[in-house]
Amino acid sequence: MGARATTRQRGGAVAVMPRRVVCLGDSITRGQLSADYVAMLSERTSLAPLEFTNAGVNGELAENVLRRLAGIVELQPDVVTVLIGSNDVVASMSAKSGARARRMNKLTGRPGIEGFADNVAAIVERLTRETSARIGLLSLPVLGEDLGSASVRRSQEYSAVLKKIAESDRVTYLPLNERQVEYLTVGGFQPCTHYRDNLALMVGGAIQHFLLRRSLDDISHRRGLQLTTDLLHQNTRGATMIADLIEEFVAG
Repeated sequence: MGARATTRQRGGAVAVMPRRVVCLGDSITRGQLSADYVAMLSERTSLAPLEFTNAGVNGELAENVLRRLAGIVELQPDVVTVLIGSNDVVASMSAKSGARARRMNKLTGRPGIEGFADNVAAIVERLTRETSARIGLLSLPVLGEDLGSASVRRSQEYSAVLKKIAESDRVTYLPLNERQVEYLTVGGFQPCTHYRDNLALMVGGAIQHFLLRRSLDDISHRRGLQLTTDLLHQNTRGATMIADLIEEFVAG
């Protein structure tokens, strides 16, 4: 059974509120090179007294998350949100990126959308079978901010896989990709930094943030970006979109 839930009065009725929420994901969830959406959730008075656990690990793909799922199951959370796949998308963009991901993450197979779908489906199946948690499956943030670019289209393709899994397994789908694409579309923004298949932007952003002490939002602004710091990790605006979706799910 999950962690003991709290109760909250709502319209004269007593609603059961979850107590322990685990946010499962990669570096976007870890919140070191991204604005920390888990910390944002923890600070929102509307969600008190929920306990948020940050279960993000830098650099992970869906296969890596699946391998460490036993630790999440042991927590027996009331709610699990899953935001995984950005590194799967990056790995799919070129043979070089795929080989690097396979080597660094000790993957059993070549990164691709079919393997991604299998791994995410296995994650959801195990969480459903071994916990009583409500599960929120987020679609992916945009990869790059050029609407219509190959990288943004790839993030949409992987997000479509996530939506299909959520519908098949009857868990809640949280449309992050759709919300970010809508924001960029309505705003008519023209990014000054364009997606390219290397680590230079990420490394440069880390140097600026940790050595030069620039804020993530300052780095994002200098690069002419609206939602990300390096076309992958989130600035405050991007992370707030994630936090808003999770708050709506948890409190709904």
